[in-house]
Amino acid sequence: MVQQTKRTLLKGTAAAVGAATFAPHLFAAAPVRVGYAMARTGPWTGGAQVSQEPNYLLWAEQQNAAGGLNVKGEKRPIELISSDDRSDIETCVRSYEKLMGSDKVDLVLPPWGSNANFAVAPLANRFQYPFLAPTALSRRLIEMKLPYFFLLLQQPKPMTEALVDMLKANGVKTIAVVYVDDLFGLENYAALKVALQGSGIQMVEDKSYPGGVKDLSPVLRSMKDKNPDAFVGFTYPPDTILASKQAKEIGFNPKYFYASVGTAFQLYRNVMTPAGAEGVLGMGSWNSKTSPGAKAYFDAHTKKFGGKEPDRWASGATWAGLEILTNAVKTHGLDRKAIRDYVANTTHKTIIGDIKFAGSENVGTPGTVGQWQKGEFEVVWPAKVATAKLAPKPVW
Repeated sequence: MVQQTKRTLLKGTAAAVGAATFAPHLFAAAPVRVGYAMARTGPWTGGAQVSQEPNYLLWAEQQNAAGGLNVKGEKRPIELISSDDRSDIETCVRSYEKLMGSDKVDLVLPPWGSNANFAVAPLANRFQYPFLAPTALSRRLIEMKLPYFFLLLQQPKPMTEALVDMLKANGVKTIAVVYVDDLFGLENYAALKVALQGSGIQMVEDKSYPGGVKDLSPVLRSMKDKNPDAFVGFTYPPDTILASKQAKEIGFNPKYFYASVGTAFQLYRNVMTPAGAEGVLGMGSWNSKTSPGAKAYFDAHTKKFGGKEPDRWASGATWAGLEILTNAVKTHGLDRKAIRDYVANTTHKTIIGDIKFAGSENVGTPGTVGQWQKGEFEVVWPAKVATAKLAPKPVW
């Protein structure tokens, strides 16, 4: 299959990167060639074009505007070499095999999602390219013990433990759960069941659903009949919005409504309206109040993309990964083994706080719960990283 590869220095939108805009005559030094594949079409596009590719473009633009990426004291322009993985695992794997095997780019940036990263991680390890993945949740990836692969997001165990801790502390006795039938949904559901042990919280109903589902109302009606204190959904962005809209339509009003990927998106607030989003919980770990760097990043992102805000979970992890990579290259140049060792053995100061790895897992960032409050997705649990207190959810 022929891949359309696009090269860009710093222009283009997240959905369609501009064709050859690299202008070598503007720079004395040779470019740093940075490759990646990203969903611009297909079902992964929603997450990829909110949480990941905009950040790659902003990073390249900012570095080049400052004279280029600092490569062990020498400023060199970034040249992005990218393609559409079409939300297809096989295409994604072939794209990275070409980038690392035949194109021999200097650095690679990860694709979107747990499934794509699971497929590409062994390849990155074989070619020895440091891979800082900001949108992968998988205990299996950690257990594979791949020394070049690092997961920036908090994994299912700390995230579900934080959720159960919050629910227990607020008197929840019963929950109903839906989860997408893939690696992400299955691992989070399994971790939740473990976290619930000894909590005194009973799971009154649990249902899986296939990716691309168009109607969750039968499941939600069944859950409404059981009147749980809390609803938990391990869902992808389209499903998160679908479950929320249909819960509102049928009048399903648990005290706590938690959905996963996409809840922290500006799109969720816009689709549900600020009033409809108010009080909804989900996976999230930061916002512009988290650090001065987070505020600067949030403002720069929003300005560059015409008012489109970064999401309050994986966008921050993506930017943190780029911060780590930038510092690694500044210290160690393009020696990929030295970059890997730096990533593995350093406590990294980032916009979302300290990141430290134990094997492939980020053990520096605690599990968190976020909540929409007055138009902002606040971190509400645990207290040590909270930007606001947990608030009651109004009736839809």
